[in-house]
Parts: sequence; C-alpha cells; structure tokens
Amino acid sequence: MIKSGNILLISLLTYGTLVGQHPRLTLSPAGVENIKSNIGSTPLFEKQLKKIAQEIDVVISTDIDVPIPKDMAGGYTHEQHKLNYKLMHKAGNLYQFTGKEKYARFVKDMLFAYADLYPTLPLHPTNKSYSTGKIFWQCLNDANWLVFSSQAYDCIYEYLSPKEKDILEKQLFVPFANFLSIENPRFFNRIHNHSTWANAAVGLIALVMDNDTLLQKALYGLDRDKKQTAGFLAQLDYSFSPSGYFSEGPYYQRYAIFPFLVFSHALHNNKPDLNIFEYRDEILLKATKTLLQLTDPKGNFFPFNDAQKGMNYKSYEVVNAVDLMYFIKKDDVLLDWAAKQNQVALNEAGFYVAQNLETRKANAILKSSVLYGDGVNGDAGGIAVLRVDNTDVVFKYSSHGMGHGHFDRLSYSMYDTEGEVIQDYGAVRWVNVDQKGGGRYLPENKTFGKQTIGHNTVVINQESQFNATVKKAEHSHPELYHADFSDPNVQFVAAKETHAYGSTDLSRYLILINDKEFSEPLLADIFTIASDQPVTIDLPLWFQGHIMQSSFDCSKQSKMLAPLGDTDGYQHIWKEANCTLNADSFQFNWLNNQRFYTMHSVNSSGDEIIMGRAGANDPKYNLRSDPVLIHRKKNMKQAVYFNVIETHGKYDTTTEIPIRPYSQLQNISIDYFDQDMLVCSFLTDKNYWKLHLSLKDNDKNTKHSVIINNKTYYWEGVYNLEKLNYQ
Repeated sequence: MIKSGNILLISLLTYGTLVGQHPRLTLSPAGVENIKSNIGSTPLFEKQLKKIAQEIDVVISTDIDVPIPKDMAGGYTHEQHKLNYKLMHKAGNLYQFTGKEKYARFVKDMLFAYADLYPTLPLHPTNKSYSTGKIFWQCLNDANWLVFSSQAYDCIYEYLSPKEKDILEKQLFVPFANFLSIENPRFFNRIHNHSTWANAAVGLIALVMDNDTLLQKALYGLDRDKKQTAGFLAQLDYSFSPSGYFSEGPYYQRYAIFPFLVFSHALHNNKPDLNIFEYRDEILLKATKTLLQLTDPKGNFFPFNDAQKGMNYKSYEVVNAVDLMYFIKKDDVLLDWAAKQNQVALNEAGFYVAQNLETRKANAILKSSVLYGDGVNGDAGGIAVLRVDNTDVVFKYSSHGMGHGHFDRLSYSMYDTEGEVIQDYGAVRWVNVDQKGGGRYLPENKTFGKQTIGHNTVVINQESQFNATVKKAEHSHPELYHADFSDPNVQFVAAKETHAYGSTDLSRYLILINDKEFSEPLLADIFTIASDQPVTIDLPLWFQGHIMQSSFDCSKQSKMLAPLGDTDGYQHIWKEANCTLNADSFQFNWLNNQRFYTMHSVNSSGDEIIMGRAGANDPKYNLRSDPVLIHRKKNMKQAVYFNVIETHGKYDTTTEIPIRPYSQLQNISIDYFDQDMLVCSFLTDKNYWKLHLSLKDNDKNTKHSVIINNKTYYWEGVYNLEKLNYQ
C-alpha cells in the first residue's frame, strides 16, 4: 500500500459556474443530470453507452494489468498502457451516467496501481525519441495518457477521500505534469502537435486539482515573461491559418484536434472569461470544418505530408470534434456530418447531438472547391481542392509543414468515388505495428517518402527541392497565381514556386473540366519550367492500378532491374523500362478499381519515358511496390508539360464486359508558347477545346491576343477555355 506524504499546497481558483464541483472537464454536473433524466430518448447515444458498458463489465472482472514499460508502439506494454487509459476514461464516464460504484472503483484501483508504479520509473528503456517518456517510448504518448486519465480522475473525484486524492496527486499527477512540462521543455514549449497534447494534458489535470501554477504553464508556456510563442493559447495563435488549415496537414490536424477541443471544452466550463471558442475569430470551429473538407469522396483524409492512408472522418477524434463543436456552436452543417458518422461521443456533447438527430432530418453533405491559405496570416501558400462531380483534385502549394512536411511543392493528387486515381504516397510508416520499427517512421520515409521524386511534381537534375533540407524549405513558400471557382464546370487554380531550385522557376496550372461530351470530368495539367541554364526535368505520374496500353513502345525489363539513381529517392525506384519518344504526343491507359483512365501528353522529340516501381534498396520491404511513369526532358532551359487526364468507362467483373475502355480524346497539342502566354488544345471526333493562358499577368481584367497560323485569338483575364465544333 502506498503511504501518504504531505498534502500539497495548491492555490484555489475561481472557475466559472463549476467552482468546487466535479465533473468539470468534458462533463458537468448539470450535463450528467440531463443525460440521466433523458435516457430512453436517444437510441444512438444509448447504443454507444451499452456497447461501452459491455466492454468495461468484462474488463473489471479481470485483474488490473500495469506492466513495467519496455516496448515500442505495437508492443505488449505500450498497447496495455494505451488500453488502460482508454478504459479508465470510459469507466469514469459510465460511473457518472449510471452511478454504479464498480466503475468508480475500477478507475480508483487503476490509478492507484499507477501511483505505485510511477515513482519507480526511470526513462523508458528504448531511448529512441527526442523526448523519451516514462510509461511510453515518447512523451507524446505519456501526454495522451494524462489527457484521458485526467478526465477519468475528474469523474471519480467526489468518490475519493481527501487522503486518496492527496496520494494520487502527490505521487502521480503532479510529478507526471512536471515531467511533461518543466522536465521536458523541448517537448512542452514549442508550436507542434506534440506540444498541443502536452499543454492540454497539463492543463486538464491542473483544472481537476485547482492547481493554478500548472494551469499557467499549460496556457502560456514555461516562461510567461518572454514573448508568448509557447503554451496552449500560442498553439491556437500559430498552428492554424485564419481559415483553420493546420500547417502539418489533415492527418495531423485530425490527431491534434482532439487535445485542442478537449482542453477548450474544459476551459469553456471553468474559465469562461477566456471565451476560448471565440478565440481568434472562432478558429476552432473553422479548424473543425476545414478538416472535414479535406476528405476525398470516400471520406478519407488527403494523405499529403506524413500521413497514413485510410484515416477518415469517422475516427474517434473527429467524432468528438464534430459533436463538441455542434454542442457549442449549433452549426447545422456539423449535425449533417454527425449523422453521416452514425456514432457519437460518450459525453454531454455526444448526447446533445444524439438528441438533435432524433428531431431534425440531416441533409446531404455538400463539399465544394475550396482554397485554404497556409501560415499564421494565411499568406504562406496554401492548399486548393478542385471538385467537380465527385472528382477531387488536391493541389499543394503550401509552406513546408514543419518536420512532417514533404519536399513536394506544386504537387497534386486525384481522387474519385472509387478511391485514389493519382496518389500521394503518404508516409513510410506502419502506425502501432510492432514489426515495423515499433510503429515509428521508417528510414525510407526520409530517403523516399519525403523526397520530391515520390510526388507528382517536377524534379530538376534528379535532386529534391531545397536539397531535401527542412531549414531551407521553411524560409519560403509558393505563391498563389490565380484561382477561379466561379464556373461550376470549370475549376481553375495556379501557383508559382521560385525558390525550390535556385534560379529555376516553376509554375503549374490545373483546370478541372466538366462537359456533357465526357462521362467524367477531365483534368488539364500545365507545368512550365524556366531556368537560366540547361537542366534535366522529370515529371512523375504516380498512378494507381494496372497498365492497359500505351502509344509508346517501352518493353519491360526481362532479366535485370536496377535503381534509377543513387540519391534523392531515385535509389528506391526500380527502372522497369525506358524509351525515347518520337511523336508529338503520347497516350497512357490504365485500369484501377474497375475504371479506365487515360493520360494524354504533349512531348518533344527526344523526350524519354521511364517506367518504374517503388521498392529498390528496401531490404526490409518497408515500401509499397507502387508504379510510376516519369516523363523526362533533357538539356532544357524553357519547357512546358501539357497533360490531360480522362476518366472513362468501367470494367464489370461480374459480366466481364468492359464499357468505353478507350479514350474519347483524339489529340492534344501546344499551339503557342512563349514566356508570356500559352495556348493548348485537345479534341474529340465532334469538338475541340482551346485553352488560353496568361503566364505572367494575373489581372483578371487584362485583355490578351495572340496570332496563331495567321489567326488572331482574343481573351480576357488569366485563362479562357473555349469549346468549338468542326462545323
């Protein structure tokens, strides 16, 4: 049995309407009573309640397991401690909703087991993190533990005696909070999703214990006398753009939104003078709605930067975010998302959502083309999502994204209702899979996943942007050139990058086109390159699926494969075939998820095609064997790529009948190109389209003209897409 020491001297604060009351974090006494009084009216909430009660009832009949930490993520001790804090959180809520002592006793016994263990723990034996934890291999996971355990402690606070609370706080919670903060300043005192978890963890336990010293650290960082660039409020100031875009990307925005909102809910309940949900022009509401918009037609988050594919809007964190923000802001769009999630959080926000779903019919989710600026002021590049008829094209012209960013400026990826069409690889990582490096980022994440060649953007001289140096990349960002979403059938965005390759300037123009002549939208992609010296240019296409046919003759290697290069990600790509192009254009046709796709490309004589596949120099099979087509131009000072990607037809695997397996486009061409303007065209057997682009003047009122084959063409603004017939 743990012996009690001296009672800590803790300063009491005045906390809103919940002073002296518990629970006070994500539950309130009034909210709990409301739930108890209305049980029977919310089937969706009660379904969750029943499911969790069944889970906890099984667990509390077994022995508590609090093992000595030793494993990485995915290993036994890591997963057991992770399970423990989740079980405590659930059991604490069940105690509040049911009043059954068995749930409070389970949380109490578990916390006392940790109070016995924690004072004996050195740093985690793995020592593989910049901030090694005690219970887990990194402080980040320790902070996760405290975020959930603080809520559990809050739920059983009134059940415990003063002596029991003193033991837990002195031997467990205060040392734990001090370890995360003053003993790990590099982890706690910066702008990063790790620090958001740390600030929230320390702040939540501070609110439960009425510990003003810890709360001040959580809100304002370790040294409030200096410029405020740390602490929870600084996270809100610097992590998001004004539109709610998170610089590390949607995968990490999904992860960080949970501590942002859990701690904010607790501050809303206890420190109403902060007006936390009004802070920075309702930045948390914007962040939640922006996160939901950064999903593809299947509901998965776009996996750019370090991201594991498949994470979607039904994740635990996003369900909690949607419920809380609807509870606070009553925004009906969020209720529509909650209906689509078909699950709610087990707290008063989730209960409120469940009540409203019983009385209000949900609307269909509407997602349109969006433009999100990056950076604190929204002027550090950004992200564009072009949407037409269930086709999404994501254009990345953002700042680097801190340590989780990739060297992929002006890259894009494409999605439709069947999934990925042109992919972003995401991260080389198997989260929580012990066999794969304990769930950590694998070496190939740095040597391939982050490198430019692993993305759908131009590579100069087979070298990654900024020489793959984060500090160099963080000093600049691309510039939005023009965006126009006013025509629902023609969505346009363009951006320029002038820093990634020194004196080489890059510009990309994407136009998503919907026309009744085609069964699905077309994507027109124009990339211009201008350098003061001759360079070699590679433009990869990381398509998904199986090659059907191409107009070029590139026979696959039959005897021996070799890597494409030695560095910058090329060492991880097998060279399967290569050939030289002689015609003016080429076509490449593939099948994926029972749909056919064709890329039409303009080329110059002497251009090369390289067919490759990820997986070279990968001794532990960490990389997926994904295919790539690389269009290479050599010895160029001025160059332009013009590609049109067409989705057409399908293959029915039941009837085994292909429908429209061939493209409708018959030809594409570049009709005029100089440093100021570009004119391209593409045609079918019925019509042809001319695309006029102003490459230097982005004033939408400027009038332009160009003479081609003795004919003068006129247009106004940055671009003009004209459809003509042959008659």
